[in-house]
Amino acid sequence: MLRPYQQNAVDAAKAFLSKCYDPCIIDAATGAGKSHIIAELAQWIHETSKKRVLCLAPSKELVEQNHGKYIAAGGMASLYSASTGQKSLEHYVVFGTPGTVKNSLERFKNFAAVIVDEAHGITPTIKFIIDDLRKKNPQLRVLGLSATPYRLGSGYIYQLDENDRAISVHETTDPYFKKLVFKIGAKELIDQGYLTPPTTEHHDGYDTTGLELNSMGKFDARQVEKAFEGEGRKTAAIIAEVVELSAGRKGVMIFAATVPHANEVMQSLPRGNSALVTGETPKAEREQILKAFKARQIKYLVNVSVLTTGFDASHVDVIAILRATESVGLMQQIIGRGLRIDPGKQDCLVLDYAENIERHCPDGDVFNPNIKAYKSTKVVGGAEVECPDCNYINDFSGRPNPDQFHVTKDGYFADLAGVKLEIPSHFGRRCHGEFLAAGTYARCEHRWASKECEKCQHANDIAARYCEKCKGELIDPNEKLVMEFRKLKSDPYAKSTDKVLSWHCQEWISKSGNQTLKVDYTTEYRSFSIWYMPEKVDEWESLSTAVFSGRIAPSIEVFLSSLPNYGVMPKTLTLKKMKEKGFYKIYGHNEALDEIPEIN
Repeated sequence: MLRPYQQNAVDAAKAFLSKCYDPCIIDAATGAGKSHIIAELAQWIHETSKKRVLCLAPSKELVEQNHGKYIAAGGMASLYSASTGQKSLEHYVVFGTPGTVKNSLERFKNFAAVIVDEAHGITPTIKFIIDDLRKKNPQLRVLGLSATPYRLGSGYIYQLDENDRAISVHETTDPYFKKLVFKIGAKELIDQGYLTPPTTEHHDGYDTTGLELNSMGKFDARQVEKAFEGEGRKTAAIIAEVVELSAGRKGVMIFAATVPHANEVMQSLPRGNSALVTGETPKAEREQILKAFKARQIKYLVNVSVLTTGFDASHVDVIAILRATESVGLMQQIIGRGLRIDPGKQDCLVLDYAENIERHCPDGDVFNPNIKAYKSTKVVGGAEVECPDCNYINDFSGRPNPDQFHVTKDGYFADLAGVKLEIPSHFGRRCHGEFLAAGTYARCEHRWASKECEKCQHANDIAARYCEKCKGELIDPNEKLVMEFRKLKSDPYAKSTDKVLSWHCQEWISKSGNQTLKVDYTTEYRSFSIWYMPEKVDEWESLSTAVFSGRIAPSIEVFLSSLPNYGVMPKTLTLKKMKEKGFYKIYGHNEALDEIPEIN
């Protein structure tokens, strides 16, 4: 028998999957019973489609848990995971781990759906599996479940919320799932009596002010080591406080930063009543430790990044966080390990010694974290804009409005007389409204800013490189001007004014035996030599203007004697290559450069 909210989640997923092929997701807090929801939906999909269903989970524990709940619900299912020692496809519903499934995809045929548990961790491997199964069945359904449907740096992993509103670009970047079909948070579950309320306490502990996020959104490993390792006295004092505060409580989970740090923690815990689990712990030993902890044979369980998801021990009533988390989702997963209900359990004491709650939840509410996409554009004042085509209310970044123009309903500036200006009041490009059509969501075509294709006149996104309709290359108008300018400058037969980079003057005797002045020019676009002859007055005038500010030299001797180190280099050179004879004709020096087109 499903709980009321579980049934609501199942009904919402059924309604969406019955009419749409796009991936969808359920947001259900830790302890909501996602395994029961998975079991119900897997059975329904199989019965309605008469095809197979693949249920993926990232760990052996979760795969076995979800498989067990399905069996308990009266269904028959196979396990396909190397870590469980079983690779069976006997039944129509298959529970497996991504790595094992990927290595045997040729065996996976005739699948109607893929259900992904812990979908916030959707990996390239899982996407590869889905893409392969979709090639075999274009109508493949994809459903995800997660307690924390957001990722570090990229924000929310879905595009539309449960009310079909698009998630702000400042909160998501390239989401995989199209729509959130159902959501129930920890607060609601606590109010309904399905979860234990947390009691959060911030304690003085480790100094994390030196931790900085790198380009990947992760803390630098050396900074983490510096902050947490080798703090023997501080760690001992923290553990002593944890032991004191957990007196009379049932189970304590301690989350350490690194393996050396975890070993320091173990040195201060009661011997015989504590254990350590890391990624290096042998499989058999790990299973024995977890079994003993669940049986309450040991009270303190220390771990390093291995029990944040998929581990359930309902008696845990103390969570001690002795590490810094980059991700708000990870912090919530850690806290969620202690929120399951248990007889006699009144609350879960959350002890934060690394300023995580302060970092991710400025108001102190662990259920109201600050979610944002670090790759998003900077907000310059919010703007709610109604689409004139579909009436969808968009949330865009607003343009500065120093002249205090009026703003129309459809998002344009208007003058004092009410005349609409063709200038958007926001930085939005295209309407975010999406509507179900032919089994998939189609986005509204209205654009406030676009780039028109010269070939087919189709309106494309202003950042597009190729036309959406005819696939022709799109050239930005500003870029086109620059290309034309460069083409002009590269044409040796066009009259042009170049910037002079260097020159060299020397006396020269022509083939006819006349004295000349040879000048080697190097400009931005070409290199060549010019021979100046006394009998050609216009050439002398050109050169002397550059050097003598208009004074004409009567002869080469006089001219050269007046040039210190053969003169002062002119800033510009106006020239043209003659097609007939192949030499350059000089028209003047120090004239204004050809104007470069302005780039808006």
